Amino acid sequence: MQLHTEQWGPADGQLVVCLHGVTSRLSRFRRLANDALPGFRVVGVDLRGHGQSGWSPPWDVETHVADLLETVSQPAVWMGHSFGGLLVAELAARAPDHVERAILLDPALHIDPSTALAQAEAIRQETTFDSLDEYVDYRYASGTILRAPRELVVAESAEDLVSGEEGGRLRVHYCRSAIVTAWSEMATPAPPLPECETLVVLGEASWIPFREEPRASTEIVTVPGGHTVLWDAYDETATAVSAFLNRA
Repeated sequence: MQLHTEQWGPADGQLVVCLHGVTSRLSRFRRLANDALPGFRVVGVDLRGHGQSGWSPPWDVETHVADLLETVSQPAVWMGHSFGGLLVAELAARAPDHVERAILLDPALHIDPSTALAQAEAIRQETTFDSLDEYVDYRYASGTILRAPRELVVAESAEDLVSGEEGGRLRVHYCRSAIVTAWSEMATPAPPLPECETLVVLGEASWIPFREEPRASTEIVTVPGGHTVLWDAYDETATAVSAFLNRA
């Protein structure tokens, strides 16, 4: 499947492809691309089952990787947050020539099966909202956002919501079946860390475990806050990513 993409930066810049996590979308990388990576050709991708990409099954890792190879036909730097980080690692294992360097933002390489079950069960019950502010309140109440400024979360959440059928109430624009499948995939054994030069950015208070033994080619940076490093620790994450990509 050709996935929906958005591009920032010069067309002749080094290609950096960005993959979001479950329930998110490509717009999470817009600020990072425009503010921190102005010399790079940054491409954000809506994964299958999310945003403006197609929602048809299957939604397993193998299909996601095939979608990425069909959508981006040339080697690139690949950056992924959470489930997107898992997909970058899988892509590096299955098509290593396609991954020049890798950036894993608090990657969900393996989730405990009981945790994955709880997350999948919760997502089956769709939650709707009267307003964007109510949705943002819900995100903070979930405990997954620890220190992000509210104005940032409001600005970057606005595109996530669409009007549903229940009296015009808002819902997040993703396929719940795809998300359930993703949680199942995250409960399988972790892929190996990429053999190429790799930056791993970890939230110091993240609920996502990282137990992998780093390779010699792996650089690990820990930033304040939790799992949503592009919200909780935007400045620190942007600095780490920019330094990694601009290194000679």
